[in-house]
Amino acid sequence: MGNQPIQFYNIPAEATLDVIGGKWKLLILCYLNCGPMRSSQFRKVIPNLSQKMLTQQLRELEEAGIINRTIYNEVPPKVFYEISELGKSLKPILDQLGEWGVQYINVSKSNNPHAKIQLGECN
Repeated sequence: MGNQPIQFYNIPAEATLDVIGGKWKLLILCYLNCGPMRSSQFRKVIPNLSQKMLTQQLRELEEAGIINRTIYNEVPPKVFYEISELGKSLKPILDQLGEWGVQYINVSKSNNPHAKIQLGECN
């Protein structure tokens, strides 16, 4: 295993954000909570996500044990991603983040009635 650097967190929530933080990880997890997906499906539902960034985010989530990657021995090979058991334990946290987001959007709209806020399909 070699010498792994020691990861230090000031508070436990930092560890959570270290795993799920990033521009695209929450969206990826949101869609995977609906069921397994292929890489090409992510690109359709998140069109601004580049293939390079998608690959990086999926790899980080897989290394953290949050998602599983299954490769089917076909030609061409099929690769599916799905939420792992550990990843499923994040669902209540993600739901609470979503609820807080709705409250924040409502407050933002009431403070600025001209604000243009639109929610995507994965909520």
